[in-house]
Amino acid sequence: MPFLTAGAIKQAYDVIVVGSGAAGGQTAYTLCMEGARVLMLEAGRNYTPATETPMFQTPDQAPLRGTSTPDKAFGFYDATVDGGWQVPGEPYVNASQDDAGRFDWWRARMLGGRTNHWGRISLRNGPYDFKPYSRDGLGFDWPIDYADVAPYYDKVEMLVGVYGDNDGLENTPDSPPGVLLPPPKPRVSDLLVRQRAGRLGVPVVAGHRAVLTRRLDADNLPARLHPGNAEAQRILREAMLRRAACFWATPCGRGCSTGANYQSTTVHLPPALATGRLDIVCDAMVREVVLGANGKADGVRFIDRTSGKEFAASARVVVLAASACESARILLNSRSTSFPDGLANSSGKVGRYLMDTVGTSLSGQVPLLENLPLHNEDGADGGHMYSPWWLYKEQLAGQLGFARGYHIEFGGGRRMPSLHTAAGLEWLTGGSYGQKFKEDVRRYYGSFVGFAGRGEMIPNEHSYCEIDPQMKDKWGIPVLRFHWQWSEHETRQAAHMQRTFADIIEAMGGRVWGKVETDGAKAIEPGGSIIHELGGAIMGADPETSVTDRWCRTWDVDNLYITDGAVFASNADKNPTLTIMALAWRASDHILARMRRKEL
Repeated sequence: MPFLTAGAIKQAYDVIVVGSGAAGGQTAYTLCMEGARVLMLEAGRNYTPATETPMFQTPDQAPLRGTSTPDKAFGFYDATVDGGWQVPGEPYVNASQDDAGRFDWWRARMLGGRTNHWGRISLRNGPYDFKPYSRDGLGFDWPIDYADVAPYYDKVEMLVGVYGDNDGLENTPDSPPGVLLPPPKPRVSDLLVRQRAGRLGVPVVAGHRAVLTRRLDADNLPARLHPGNAEAQRILREAMLRRAACFWATPCGRGCSTGANYQSTTVHLPPALATGRLDIVCDAMVREVVLGANGKADGVRFIDRTSGKEFAASARVVVLAASACESARILLNSRSTSFPDGLANSSGKVGRYLMDTVGTSLSGQVPLLENLPLHNEDGADGGHMYSPWWLYKEQLAGQLGFARGYHIEFGGGRRMPSLHTAAGLEWLTGGSYGQKFKEDVRRYYGSFVGFAGRGEMIPNEHSYCEIDPQMKDKWGIPVLRFHWQWSEHETRQAAHMQRTFADIIEAMGGRVWGKVETDGAKAIEPGGSIIHELGGAIMGADPETSVTDRWCRTWDVDNLYITDGAVFASNADKNPTLTIMALAWRASDHILARMRRKEL
């Protein structure tokens, strides 16, 4: 396997890709499969899902029964082996300490980044999502539209494997026939949610998630993805044959040793490595992009985290795919006489318009789900169904008091018992002990439902990141300072989520657990907590007001591209990972075409 140490880099490459997650993995995959020689620099350690995924361990086998800790926010078995809200030696600063102005920055310091632990929800942005300003006069339009990205959505869905249905709903695009895998069967709680939410006018349809419900079609898909490229087709066929269909054994957040769900480490990187054109250096903390005398990017400088020494690497093209905030940090730290305020920042927009997803949640207990007879509840760990946003017309007419929508994720059923399975029943039982407690646990086990909203944030001037003038990390690299502010569009949206969830729970004949928060400012999760950081180097049609063009190429530096969420001009209610990968594939095709024309 071509994993190198920092000191072993001896040559210049066609492309340097900074980051190995959804953006970096997709970028490297596309470039290598089509003939480019790539050096990937990953800030975290190497990680191998085939040997490191706890596929069959139960919570009782883990320390503290696998519950979350400050070091493992999503539990002991979570695939983020290094990283989290706080990373030792890598601080960041919040300009405000109160919850309303705080931004929590999640980083996964490992090969594959956040793709190892993410929820695998894979939703396409719709036509409205690329032109929000034209629809309601807020935020920004993208310089591209849905038709520009749709072919790349097709490619990504076929490559990674996404289950779901085509439902023909407004601004919820369908996929072409034969692209999506069949969704898993709904659970009993899903069917009840669909029935009772439907009475309220809330649609409930099959979820779209990057999990293989059946094996990929390795005989036909490679030719569709790489027409005329026999080598790429052969490599991809072999890679697809190594991936098994999910057999519902392990929560997806642990990673997957059989490749049944999408991770960059199991889907993008193996075929890219198999071309012989990808070299990977782990523990490589990129400090800055180096600018040549010709005004083009010459390469990068990075710190080897194991030795603390600084190294340099050169390439014809540099692609930042390190995550939105990390890519912004690299640009802001890449200062020179030509760019005293940071590289590619002539517009002053690097770090600006930082976004996250609006989130809030509510749970309830449903007597109809008590004491169900034992039945098979096997399925993907995560939503089999979800509710796309359904009030577009009412919203456009100004009837809701907030401009952008949300989708609903929900779950229920008898999940694997854990430390908290029988905790907190006092609100139902008044407190019980001994035999009565055991009876109560059996009665209520599986009768809870939980709802989470995921909504659109409109970019604003008050949410951004910049370089802190004093603090540096353990390698001497200046760190980010965050400024954050939700607008009333987001807080009112969060209050609407709470009311909707309560209405659905009550329509199910259930009881809400806790308080239905009517104050959206109290209901909304802090910035960054949904881990959908976007913006910081937005794309646009005008170099005066944006950082990159429609191809993710920076306006100021012709051979510098950004393929992660930093380029998002808006943050739809759809989870961003599928769009990140589609844009990365599109940008990579642009790089390859320019290389063939000898422009790079």
